[in-house]
Amino acid sequence: MLPLPLAAAGGPPQGGMGTMLVPMLIIFAIFYFMMIRPQQRKEKERQKTIEALRAGTRILFAGGLIGTISEVRQNTFIVEIDKGVKVEVARGAVQRPLAADETPAAVEQ
Repeated sequence: MLPLPLAAAGGPPQGGMGTMLVPMLIIFAIFYFMMIRPQQRKEKERQKTIEALRAGTRILFAGGLIGTISEVRQNTFIVEIDKGVKVEVARGAVQRPLAADETPAAVEQ
C-alpha cells in the first residue's frame, strides 16, 4: 500500500501563523473603530466642557450631586450645594453642566 500525502491524510494545516494573524488583526481594527475611538472622542469633548466651566455654572456630578460652582481652581472646583454649604470637588467628578432652568427631576434619565 502506498503512503498518502500529508494533506490528504489530515496532516498539518497549510498557512500556519499568517492565516490566524490576519483575521485577528481585522477583528481588532473593527473593535477599535467601533468601540475605542468613539469613546476617546466623547471623553475629549467632556474634558473641553469641563475646562470651559466658570463660577456661577450649575453642574451635575457623577454621584448625582448638583451644585453651583463658586470658585474654579487648577484641579478642583469649590461648589456650593446649599446656601452656605461649600465642598471641594475634583474636576473629574463632573458629569455635565446643567441649564439654568433644568430641574433635578429632568436630570434623571
